[in-house]
This record gives sequence, structure tokens and C-alpha cells, in this order.
Amino acid sequence: MKLFCQDAVSWLSHLDESSVDLLITDPPYESLEKHRKIGTTTRLKVSQSSSNAWFDIFPNDRFESLFAEIYRVLKINTHFYLFCDQETMFMVKPIAERIGFKFWKPIIWNKMTIGMGYHYRAQHEYILFFEKGKRKLNDLSIPDILTYKRVYRGYPTEKPVGLLETLISQSSASGELVVDPFFGSGATLLAALNLGRDYQGCDLSDDAHAYFKQRLIQA
Repeated sequence: MKLFCQDAVSWLSHLDESSVDLLITDPPYESLEKHRKIGTTTRLKVSQSSSNAWFDIFPNDRFESLFAEIYRVLKINTHFYLFCDQETMFMVKPIAERIGFKFWKPIIWNKMTIGMGYHYRAQHEYILFFEKGKRKLNDLSIPDILTYKRVYRGYPTEKPVGLLETLISQSSASGELVVDPFFGSGATLLAALNLGRDYQGCDLSDDAHAYFKQRLIQA
């Protein structure tokens, strides 16, 4: 286990080439700021419905450098999962493909309950499934819609640990290294720990580090 507090791209650039077995992450993508400003997300710095601290946005123009580093640190025949919304999905898919990733499909996370919004309120989120080389999933019976209830009153954008356990179980083996350069609530890292994987994570937020360390104590 290793945790780091620095810029994600800079941190990845210091990892050894072809040293990572699986990378899963959920960057604070640019369109989240748009949703925050028009009031279609409760993940506000100051809000009647949320006491969560807001976080620094990762700008769209940095995704190419991010994906280049992710591709470099991943071993051949590995997977990469990216959580995002529909606006970010259409923007980042061709960038990842130019870098060299094969795009398989968007996996749907069904959150079971609707969120805020106007035009058909969102009940799902996308998980983009990329591959470097060729690696078979461990269980071919798993569907492309994963149903896990959204997390309430947790860290901003927190994901269910069970959801991350599904992805990790599908795309890695015991003892392999799972990396998340925007670990946030630490759900990916906790899922890796639960499944007997090694893990490394990075996040610029002191709140993220404090939140995850408290989760480790409770675990």
C-alpha cells in the first residue's frame, strides 16, 4: 500500500513503465463544475443539501497527458476503467484511442435511485472500459449494467466498494497492483485491499487522505 498527495499526471510520470496491472479512476472532470454552477448536483462547497467540500477540477485539455501516462505505466494485456458523465465520455474516448487504447464499451452503473437534474434525471453513470493489448475478463457472465445503490452522505462522488470490487475481480488477479491516481473516497483502494490486491493511490486533497485513512481504521 502506498498513498501520495500530488498532481495525478506528475505522480504517474514517476511510476515505472509497465508496472501497473489495473488502473481505475474517477477524475473530477470539467463538466462537474457546470453541473455545480446550475445546481444539478448536490456536491457543492456550500449548500443546504450537502456539507461536502468541493474539489479542484481536472481540465479537459489535460486528458491527453493523463492517458499517455496511464498507457505508459500499464503492463501489456491490462485494463483501464474511467468513470465519467456522457459529456466527458464523447470527449475523452477518441483521445484514449489515439494514445493506443482499445475502447470496448461504456459500462453502465445503475445507481437505483435518480439524482438531481431537469431533462430525464440521471440514475446512472458511465464507466469507460479500455484495454491495452488483450486480456480476457475473469467472468464472462457479468453484464454491462452493474447495479449498486448510490452512496449518500459520503465523500463527494463516492462510489460503492462493491462496484469497484466487481471491476477489480474482472480485470486482475490476487497480488496484482491496482492504481487510482484520483482516489477520492478510497473506494477503489479499499476494494483492492478486500480482494487481496496490492494498491497505490494519489489525490491532491487532504480531505481525501483523511477520509480514506479513517475508512482503513474502520475496516
